[in-house]
Amino acid sequence: MKKVLFLLSVILGTCCFAQKEFQPKGSEVIETVDGDLDGDKIPEKVIVYNTKDTTDMGNIREIQILKKANGKWTLLEKSRNAVLESKGGGMMGDPYGETSIEKGVLIIHQSGGSSWKWGYTDKYRFQNGHFELIGYSSTYGRPGDYWIDVDFNLSTGKLIYKKEVEDETISDYGKSVQETITKKGLKINLQNRNNKEERKIVLPKTKSEIYI
Repeated sequence: MKKVLFLLSVILGTCCFAQKEFQPKGSEVIETVDGDLDGDKIPEKVIVYNTKDTTDMGNIREIQILKKANGKWTLLEKSRNAVLESKGGGMMGDPYGETSIEKGVLIIHQSGGSSWKWGYTDKYRFQNGHFELIGYSSTYGRPGDYWIDVDFNLSTGKLIYKKEVEDETISDYGKSVQETITKKGLKINLQNRNNKEERKIVLPKTKSEIYI
């Protein structure tokens, strides 16, 4: 029993040290997730912080990915552009949902809005020395009007757009449509994810506009 408690205290102490060593001054931890992200069978540690730095949209969030090598934690990558600020959800407030790791992929969920609601999920894979965006899915709309779903595989370039109008007979939003295109060449990663330059895609048939 003493041996088990000792091992637990060592593990917890190591985790706390990893957090404190790189934690932005004055910040608070929102979430911590462990999982293998670079394929070496050794779990990385992902920490999302609520920093004391602010913009008009609230507190800036910082995400860090820590890697353990030779018994020491090192900073693999960090970014203040992948997680929205604390008031980025509009009327719904904090847009942050959760961060998870599945099959070596880093997944971040965020959402917001009021009567019109939106939500999106980013999927990142560690490749070419960075965490690159390989998948994006989003939902936008309002009950009784319409819903738009986008599923974009950036690795293959396949983008599926669906707009479902709930009542086409009385709606001012046209008819339900669906369009699939191939769009390659977008280079998005943790560092440039939510920069000020919007990435707009105009679908050739429906002329629908998508912002990634």
